[in-house]
Amino acid sequence: MNLREIGKSGVMVSEISLGCWTMGGLNWVNGHANGWANVDEDEIVAAIKAGIDAGVNHFDNADVYGNGKAEQMLRRAFIKLGLKSEDFIVATKIGHFPGTAAHAYEPAHIRHQCEQSLINLGREYIDIYYFHHGSFGESDMYLDDAAATMDKLVEEGKVRVKGQSAYSSNDFLRVTPKVRPAVFQSWAHALDTQFINPGSPVSELMAKENITFVAFSPLAQGRLLDKFDPSKPPSFEPGDHRQNSSAFSAEAITALKPKLEKLKSRFGDSVTDLASLALNYILSFPHVACVIPGFRNENQVRVNVAGAGRYLSEEDVAFVREALA
Repeated sequence: MNLREIGKSGVMVSEISLGCWTMGGLNWVNGHANGWANVDEDEIVAAIKAGIDAGVNHFDNADVYGNGKAEQMLRRAFIKLGLKSEDFIVATKIGHFPGTAAHAYEPAHIRHQCEQSLINLGREYIDIYYFHHGSFGESDMYLDDAAATMDKLVEEGKVRVKGQSAYSSNDFLRVTPKVRPAVFQSWAHALDTQFINPGSPVSELMAKENITFVAFSPLAQGRLLDKFDPSKPPSFEPGDHRQNSSAFSAEAITALKPKLEKLKSRFGDSVTDLASLALNYILSFPHVACVIPGFRNENQVRVNVAGAGRYLSEEDVAFVREALA
């Protein structure tokens, strides 16, 4: 598995890494569903072992994934496998779990959540610590103090690398001068590459500031694997954030089907073929350090890591872009 550098930090991550959101299971924060269907921990441990055996060295987590459950499960997985967490790159985030604070980016809350994440993960430092979103309160009232608090955590050795996750170009552009992250994180998949397109405002900013990009949802939450039947669209449990998503409607699945058929005709029709294509398509973009597909079991991890090193030609990339336009 090839490694790529996060910014100019010296931290090297496997180009196919693993996202831990699914490990938190069904979950709610402030009355809003933000989880996934529950997982079996033994299957998660086997999946993590399969990833590590294939060269995965980077695991992306957050305090809000199961409200600590995913961080704790990752710690237990390393222990069960007889591995030292410090031998791997572990990222986590602050921002979507406010606890009793008026805002999750209050300095005291940032420090509290950092300490709690260290306990949950069983570590003395966090390799990559992200602000989980770009909403720093009305008129960015928390931005200066939040950025200063993050800098202090770096000075204290509790955080190695600062990251910024966000869901709009404006957020990335607005907060970066204050946060000064080495890495951005957001969605990027073959159906939506708005943040990583060459020439886009975010891509230009990454080039200027030596910032790299970690792509979550590179499989579009499984939609690019052609796994859903429009005649029987998936249903999700309360607590699963996908429950009311229009992306999984019969209409959306029907519209995507012929586009995926074009890809299957050129790249192969197995789930492994489609996963490899989707992951390597995103890895072909400048500034992308890695993709972090989620996982529920060993088979899903094996499918994802099978794509390592299967690079796409310029013609392949153009074909994918045109097929999914």
